[in-house]
Parts: sequence; C-alpha cells; structure tokens
Amino acid sequence: MKSRERVLTSIAHREPDRVPVDQGSMRSSGIMAIAYNRLKQYLGIEDGETRLYDVVQQLAEPEPWYLARFQVDAVDLGRAFPGRRWKPWTLPDGSPAVAPEWLHTSTEPDGSRLYHNAAGQPIGKMPSAGNVVDQICWPLSGENGLTGFEPLNEKMDQVTWAALPSSPWEEPLTAGRIAQFAEVARELREQSSFAISLSVGCNLMEWSQFLFGMANAYLHMAGEKEAFAHFLDRLTDHHLASLHRLLPSLRGLVDVLVVGDDLGMQRGPQISRKMYRELFFPRHRKIYQAARELSGAHIFLHSCGGIYELIPDLIEAGVEILNPVQTSARNMDPVRLKREFGRDITFWGGGCDTQQVLPFGTPEEVRDDVRRRIEIFAPGGGFVWAPIHNIMADVPPRNIEAMLEEAACHGIYR
Repeated sequence: MKSRERVLTSIAHREPDRVPVDQGSMRSSGIMAIAYNRLKQYLGIEDGETRLYDVVQQLAEPEPWYLARFQVDAVDLGRAFPGRRWKPWTLPDGSPAVAPEWLHTSTEPDGSRLYHNAAGQPIGKMPSAGNVVDQICWPLSGENGLTGFEPLNEKMDQVTWAALPSSPWEEPLTAGRIAQFAEVARELREQSSFAISLSVGCNLMEWSQFLFGMANAYLHMAGEKEAFAHFLDRLTDHHLASLHRLLPSLRGLVDVLVVGDDLGMQRGPQISRKMYRELFFPRHRKIYQAARELSGAHIFLHSCGGIYELIPDLIEAGVEILNPVQTSARNMDPVRLKREFGRDITFWGGGCDTQQVLPFGTPEEVRDDVRRRIEIFAPGGGFVWAPIHNIMADVPPRNIEAMLEEAACHGIYR
C-alpha cells in the first residue's frame, strides 16, 4: 500500500499491509530539535538543516531522510508551503538550527530568553536552563477578564500558541492565503503519497486556560458558569468562522483535521464528566461536526492525560481519532482501551511509553515496549503508530533509533 491508503485503511478499522507510522504530522507526534540533532550525529547524517517549526515546544521538522528511513506515512500540510524564510538559530544545548525569520526574542541578564509577539510584547520565556517556551502573559487574568474579552482576536494574539505559530498559520487567513492553502494541498497530494494532516486547533478548555490562567478558568467554570458559557459561545463562533472560511476550499485535499483540547491529567479528567457534558460537549460537537461536513476529512483530537471517562462523549461529539493515548495515566490501560473503544475510534499514538521506557530504558526494553503495544492496538486496524507525545530532548539517540526501527518492522500484518 501507499502511505495515504495505509492510513485511511486503518482509520476505517481495516487492517492495512502494515501499521501506519507517524512522526511529525502534528505538534504532539514529533521530536524536539535537540534530540533530532543528536540523532543525526549518532547516525552520521551531516546534510540538511534542523528547522525549528514549532517554537513553543522546540520541535524539528522531519527532513526527507527521516521520513524515508523510518517509513513515515503522514505529514503536516504546513511543511509544504513555499516561501517560508529561516534564520540561523542556536538551540539551548548550543547545537545549530534555523528558526522562522519572523521570530523575535531578547535575552535577560540571567540568561533567560524572552519571546515577543508581533507587537513587541513579551509573551513567553525560556529559562536559561530550560528547553521549551513558558507562557508568561494571561491577557484575561484580571478582575474583568470574563466580561472584557473583546476584541477576542487581540487577546488571543498575546498568547504564545497564537503569537508563535507553526506553518501555515504565520500569515493572516486572507482570501489569497486561503487560495494558497488549496494550491499547496493539491500539489502535495499529487506529488506525494503521504496522508496529509492540517492542524486547525479549535481548543475550548485550553484557550480558556491560556487566556484566563489555569486557576481563574476553574473558578469561572465553577462559580460563574453562565458568564463562562457565554465566553465559550463566543470562542466557538470564532473557531467556526475560521473553519467556514477555510475548509470548503480544502474538501478532498486533506485527509485528517487535527483539533486539540487537553482534557486530562495524570490522575484523570481535569473536570467531571457532568461539567464536560454541560459546558464543553455541545460546543465541541458543533465544531467537530462542522469541520467534518465542510472538509470531508477525519477528525483527530489531541487530548493528553487520563480521559477514559470522557471517551464515549468524545466519540458522540464526532471524534474519530484520538491522540496521544497516554496509557500511563489513570484508567488508560491499552488493553482496556482497545477492547472497549477499538471499534469506534482510531488510536493515533500509545506506541511507546515516553515517560519512563523511552528516556530511561535500554534499546531492547524500548523495542519490547513497542512490540507489545503494536500487538495490543493493531488487530482490526484503528491504529496509527506514534509514541505517546513528542520525543523529548534528553532521549538517547540509540533509544530513538530502536523505537522507530521496531515500529517500522514489527507492524507488518500477517
């Protein structure tokens, strides 16, 4: 099978020729640039350049050698956009990379680096000993945040995830840009066999936390529910307006639409199922169903943590694909997930334990972990292999190689 057919066959809950593999089709299935550089050095690869396509998480854009060597089947549409401009960059460990030309930073006396939005406002910070960008601006955290959220676009532009975007979102969604989306998607579809994904965000829970601050968001949900619901309606309308403008031009050109909302923690959902059903479910359903109808693409939700109790609701809301399948969280046992939900949802992730085994195990322990997970998730399709979230900076290159080689060779259906 070609890559696109392989991915779509698995999403349809049929067994393809082998388990599809993802590395970097969205911002939670990739590899940090530091780890990428160390892997290249370990493998003796000297050509190319390390592109920092996700500034917040410091992720590398996988190069063609990486996609081919590890038999990757899905890519992010953003990588295909022409005219992206880069400038020399130094990663926190001192190794070289290139970063988007639009990126503006300044250095503090203590060695930390401030990240600025287009207006020059500091909105993120990387400590001198850190390797990701921390949010430092919560534009609606004041007393009047719940009533003073307009103009919403301007408030959102003060948050790192909007102000430090990944391609293709670095330019405004003008009519010309929308036409370019369609042109790029058509060319990528004609010139490659990859399954094509596009991240459209549409977060509700997370945008509430980004704008109000985590504690304030919880207080508003519990104590000012009516006003908070009004804010969620406004945010939902904002997302829907963007989808209605963009997606009709991409119908039939993109295979997977990536939406996000981190609903879980290590110990379970962030909120009760009752509160999820009341505040978020109807709005998620409205967004996901519109996205599916407008684009024809499959709806992929990224949600970290223990979300077992919410999975039936997510399926009802229109989610077809779940990522990153954090099996180390409460109630997220892979056997149980496959048994209870494997006929109704595709698990895009869960392919290697990135909390303990990948960073701290031996290469053989890593291979064993990958084999065991493939044997659980692969039967009957409904599985795209990816590790549980991104490969972190401190993962030994030999373990990365072992994981990706095992995923490519062990996932053959017999």
